[in-house]
Amino acid sequence: MNAKLGVLLLAACAASSAYAKVDATQAARLGTDLTPLGAERAGNASGTIPPWSGGVTAPAGYQPGMHHPDPFASDTPLYRVDQSNLNEYAELIPAGLRDLLERHPDFYLRVFPTRRSAAAPQRIYDATRFNAQSAELIANGNGIKGAASGIPFPLPQDGMEVIWNHILHYKGDQTHMINNQAVVIGGKASYIKRDRHVYYVYNRDGMTQGELNNTLLYYKYRVTAPSKLSGTALVVQDPVDQVLTIRKAWRYSPGDRRVRRLPSLAYDSPQPDTSGLATADVVDSFNGAPDRYEWTLLGKREMLVPYNSYAVHQKGIAYDDIVRPGTLNPELLRYERHRVWVVEATLRTGFSHSYDKRRFYIDEDSWAILAADLYNEKGELIGLQESHPISYYEVPMFNSTLETLYHLKDGNYFVDGLDNNEPMYDFDVRLTPRDFSPQALRRGL
Repeated sequence: MNAKLGVLLLAACAASSAYAKVDATQAARLGTDLTPLGAERAGNASGTIPPWSGGVTAPAGYQPGMHHPDPFASDTPLYRVDQSNLNEYAELIPAGLRDLLERHPDFYLRVFPTRRSAAAPQRIYDATRFNAQSAELIANGNGIKGAASGIPFPLPQDGMEVIWNHILHYKGDQTHMINNQAVVIGGKASYIKRDRHVYYVYNRDGMTQGELNNTLLYYKYRVTAPSKLSGTALVVQDPVDQVLTIRKAWRYSPGDRRVRRLPSLAYDSPQPDTSGLATADVVDSFNGAPDRYEWTLLGKREMLVPYNSYAVHQKGIAYDDIVRPGTLNPELLRYERHRVWVVEATLRTGFSHSYDKRRFYIDEDSWAILAADLYNEKGELIGLQESHPISYYEVPMFNSTLETLYHLKDGNYFVDGLDNNEPMYDFDVRLTPRDFSPQALRRGL
């Protein structure tokens, strides 16, 4: 069977069996021929993708609090993709990344050996096995039931199930992080430092569906630099089903010294402090309610995607050495060949969004979105998102260390997660939901 026919058949099967539960026989594949999160355990026929063998563990000498050392530092690139040989690899590269390569002659991809390093705690594997036979989409796909803690649909049958796997993939229980975002306009970067806290509800140890109370996570940040924005703060309460209960967000501005409820922080409303370069729903590559789109599963493909991005994560690198006028510094980026689920989101009739179509490339091993092509209402390719992930050994989890959103037409772009010159993330910080109310925002001023 050729690859294109296989993709079409998979998509057809998915469409015909949407929302069906997985039976015990299928669920029993988790941990056998499939990984505990539902990826193909075996490598590919050519050997360019190896089998999954449990993910990476911390290198010798690693201690929590360190910027995570590269367990693959001795790897050398297999080859390089640039304008001179782009056609040779075009089918393996997302459309937005091809466009970026075509626009920037000094940009290139360093392609390394594939390392299937993604891992999660055993309790997440156990919860995923349970969810496989009980999880269902409800409310036209805007919510789920029968799932908590783990991946809800490890054997997905349609595109909406895949996107829910991404939304709910494991990112730890709680995190305190200090990092920077960059807005690059006209080739000039402006940086904002934020002190951020996240308290995850869905993935918590011991969480049950009954205890969720339609709550996904709580989030807050405070800007600490530059001085003209210092003190600006935001707090967010995020539900699972954001059509049933809308996201609540409050913002403090030092200019008027008041906490105000934001009328909207969802879909394509501008993300605060990004100079209009990022919408609310591009955080973590995609978040929020899926109701404005039709979600089509296009199947699984082998692609060149960002992976094991330790080089750009290392301590002490100057941010201007990472953030270049047109792109991130390619010498600090790592690409590998991985199997990804391809999901296309098409705007539904009667809805509006600045992105009429989005094509997501989702890692089979972690369910994290690694890249996305963005199109406008004319069908023009206008944007590229990339997530550059690493393994956070102390949790363990596999998640982005850096996210980018390129505006392909004007050359501007947005970067989030720059942490090279900040203390490393604290995954044991003491937090409670009470820390994420508008009253708590006021108390923290």
